[in-house]
Amino acid sequence: MVIIKETINVDTLQTMQMLDITDRVKQFVKDKNILEGQITLFVPHTTAGITLNENTDPDVKTDMVKGLNESLPDRNFFKHYEGNSQAHILSSVIGTSLTLLISEGEIVLGTWQGIFFCEFDGPRKRKLHIQGFKM
Repeated sequence: MVIIKETINVDTLQTMQMLDITDRVKQFVKDKNILEGQITLFVPHTTAGITLNENTDPDVKTDMVKGLNESLPDRNFFKHYEGNSQAHILSSVIGTSLTLLISEGEIVLGTWQGIFFCEFDGPRKRKLHIQGFKM
């Protein structure tokens, strides 16, 4: 088994947004020639996250951001001195890591699934760590 690591940069442009990074992750798998194995994606930030969701209809991203914002609106009673408690909570709710299977050189995803980097406190320059193994 061989361990492979890489860090990619993700630049966000809005306060809250979902960026489809599926193609970038697929390129990592291809470039590293991972035919069988798995990869873990890790977001090392407390106000960002990563998730899987539909990447065919762009309205899904819009609805997700709107739904998250309305489900957990920013509140003036939050005490965190930086004023970004909403972003911290959303990061915990969405999560900061994914583990994906690789089979026959392809990431195992459902028909409509894509990989999304979720920004909750942007715009910012972010990092995404990818670590995988191949057999």
